[in-house]
Amino acid sequence: MHARSCAVAHAFARAVTLRVPLSAARAAALALVVAVAPPDVRAQAPDSAMPHRDSAAKPAPFSFADFTWVNGNSRAHTSPLDTKYFTPEFRFDGNYVNDLNRPKDHTLDGAAELGRTSEVQVQQLGIGGDFHYNQVRGRVMTQFGLYSQLTPRSDPSPARGQGHLADAYRYVSEAYGGYHWNAWNGINLDAGIFLSYVGLFSYYNADNWAYQPSYVSANTPWYFNGLRLQTFPSQKLKVELWLVNGWQSYGMFNGQPGWGTQILWRPTGSVTLLTNDYYGFDTFGAPSRMRIHSDNSFLLKYYDRPGSFFDRAAFSFTGDLGCESGGGVRCVNGGAARPDQYFIGYMLYDRSWFSHDHFGLTVGGGGITNPGRYLVLLPPINGATAASGTPYFTTNPGDTFRAWDGSVTVDYMPDEFVMFRGELDHREANVPYFVGRGGITPPGGNTGAPGSRVPGFTPDLRRTETRFNFALLVKL
Repeated sequence: MHARSCAVAHAFARAVTLRVPLSAARAAALALVVAVAPPDVRAQAPDSAMPHRDSAAKPAPFSFADFTWVNGNSRAHTSPLDTKYFTPEFRFDGNYVNDLNRPKDHTLDGAAELGRTSEVQVQQLGIGGDFHYNQVRGRVMTQFGLYSQLTPRSDPSPARGQGHLADAYRYVSEAYGGYHWNAWNGINLDAGIFLSYVGLFSYYNADNWAYQPSYVSANTPWYFNGLRLQTFPSQKLKVELWLVNGWQSYGMFNGQPGWGTQILWRPTGSVTLLTNDYYGFDTFGAPSRMRIHSDNSFLLKYYDRPGSFFDRAAFSFTGDLGCESGGGVRCVNGGAARPDQYFIGYMLYDRSWFSHDHFGLTVGGGGITNPGRYLVLLPPINGATAASGTPYFTTNPGDTFRAWDGSVTVDYMPDEFVMFRGELDHREANVPYFVGRGGITPPGGNTGAPGSRVPGFTPDLRRTETRFNFALLVKL
């Protein structure tokens, strides 16, 4: 642990010399402070992660207060569809995006949460729920719509071996079974696909304070495939261990699995501290390249007046530090032969609620520095995927990438289950990255192998993007 802490500190110092904005450097330093305190993952584990309990059991973890204010948590206090053995769940996420770059192919890149512009699209349609019988538990949730295309294309692991993993899992966002023990305040062991909550935001937009999360969330895992052990030593603390195939992957990149932990501590109903920490070998084709990543968040509800027009307010800060070493790269102190390859990111959001939580306002943003681009979402130029890559936007050691964004989100919530959302986003990068007017699709459609060069075609990539997102979100 001491060596890892030193490496992270060196990475932070190196980032400052590489012209990371001073605010980003300070944010990363604050993230280290958060990581030392008892912390967690994205916000709180989703409701489904909690054991289903009867009246004779101990109180459920974190049930001592109302945490529906936390970014990444469901806003609903109850499920209107709950039954004795099964709690059904329905999710709908539909959107319309107005990109001021006006790409002629209606394509959006650099986002796992959206994929098309100037069209009404179903981003996600999920049907499923939680099974619970005595101490046996399980959860399944489908994903139809754009999620079924955007999520699998960001995972290169299906290119290894047979099984067509991207197709096998394309329409499933969660699928696991497990067992609950009545020890401490609960112990759960699950196997399958489960949400990661690295980067604070939920995979499901209805649970979040904003529609387009900043890069720290958008570029870190939404899910894992493997084993998860959740322990609740007290009502205010969760300690979780993972043994997974890899970093947001259906299969294994090389010859070793990934390991991770999540610690969530809520000392009061107004404070959440959390950390996710990961270790693995996740570069396809580079089995000796090791990856470490630490994701840390602090959330505070600093205002709570239920009877007032302005009734609640909270903020969140997230700081991430990570790097890769081996296979031709180093975490720090690299050179031309073995460049530095690390990730430093931060994001800060402030959320206010009005009129008995029927209206919401979120202001926030963040930034990242990621030399080597190993966590940058690849633009789908000529149908490129994470497995194919593309010569139009390389992800080689030494390739630079720095980016920042900001957003303003306005919500109307007539009840706990429906949300109408409008959002303004502005994003910038130090290299051409966002889709411009000419688009990133060849004139005759995708041509040849995914991501390959097409004679006479040059994708139109820009350094800035401004867009308006409008969404209808339903969660029952």
